[in-house]
Parts: sequence; structure tokens; C-alpha cells
Amino acid sequence: MMDATGWATFFALTGLVVFFIIALYLKAPAALAKSLDERAAKIRAELDEAKKLRDEAQTILAEYQKKRKEAEAEAGQIVAAAQHEAEQLLADAKEKTEDYVTRRTATAEQKIAQAERDAVNEVRARAVDMAVEAARVAISKKSDARLSSSFFDSSLAAVKSKLN
Repeated sequence: MMDATGWATFFALTGLVVFFIIALYLKAPAALAKSLDERAAKIRAELDEAKKLRDEAQTILAEYQKKRKEAEAEAGQIVAAAQHEAEQLLADAKEKTEDYVTRRTATAEQKIAQAERDAVNEVRARAVDMAVEAARVAISKKSDARLSSSFFDSSLAAVKSKLN
């Protein structure tokens, strides 16, 4: 006879065998395999999608890095062009300033020369006036009024014609 543990083992073994027979009859292993295959296919599809997204992300990253490098190069060109333009403007301003100073200097020199000529002409005119007056006085002392007046007029006309 069997004791209680023996019977328990017998019924557990019998229940297990019945369970396996029912599972095989209902095609549980095939359904389990099919479910696992579907899950594996789903995981494989997700992995493929993730790989595709990763490749797209790398492509976009490479594209943006290229655009960034192009933008940096363009910014460098803009800065270089701005520096060149600033240097050109500075050179133009310097040239215009030098030209302005040269013109102003020439104008000042012309004004000084004109002032010198005017001063010389004024001194000459005063000297002529003084000489004429001195001659008139000297002649008037030596000659009579009628002779001196005609002599003075002719001398004055001669001096004026020579000066002009």
C-alpha cells in the first residue's frame, strides 16, 4: 500500500500527464510558438524601425552639421567682407581728409599771397600819393599857380598811366 505522499505524488503525476495531453490536443505548443514568433517578428520590426529612425537621425545630423559649417564659412566671409569694407572706408576717409587739408592749405596760401599783393599795391599807391603830393608842394613853391596846375595835371596823368 501506498502512503499519503505516494498517493499525492501519483495524483500530481497523473494531473501533469493529463495536462500535457490536453495541451497537446488543443495545440497549445503551436499556439505558444506562434505567439512567440509573432512577438519576435514584432520586436524585429520595432528594431528595424529604430534602425531606420537612427539612420534618418544620423542623416539629418550630418545635414545640419554641413549647414552649420556652411553658415560658419558664410559668417566668416561676411566678417571678412565687412572688415575689408571698413578698411576701404577708412582709406577713403583718410584720402578725402588729406585732399581736404591740401585744398585748404592751397586756399590759405592763395589768400596769403593775395594779401601780400594787396599790401604791396597799397604801399605803392600810398608812395605814389606821397610822391605826387611832395612834387606838388615842391613845384608850387618854385612856380606860379597857373604853371603848377597844368604841370601837376600832366604829371598826375603820366603817373596814373604808368601805374595802370
